[in-house]
Amino acid sequence: MKAFEVTGKIDQKGQLLLDTPLEIHPSSQVRVIILVSDETESDPDDTPIEDIKESLKIALQEAKAGKRIPLAKMWEGIDAE
Repeated sequence: MKAFEVTGKIDQKGQLLLDTPLEIHPSSQVRVIILVSDETESDPDDTPIEDIKESLKIALQEAKAGKRIPLAKMWEGIDAE
């Protein structure tokens, strides 16, 4: 059995509408698991693009100026479970 992860919406009739078509044989039997986002769930990618661009610009300037933290030092003080 193969697994495919796709997104979609449920229409007014309760039918599942996929955002992209599946490239499988049209008469294939499938099992479907639906994961519905909770209304209170925050989107992990909701940072405005302008904020991301500004952060990357600052990081590049700091890297060019030699203001870098060695990767090994970044892990200091972080508790990994």
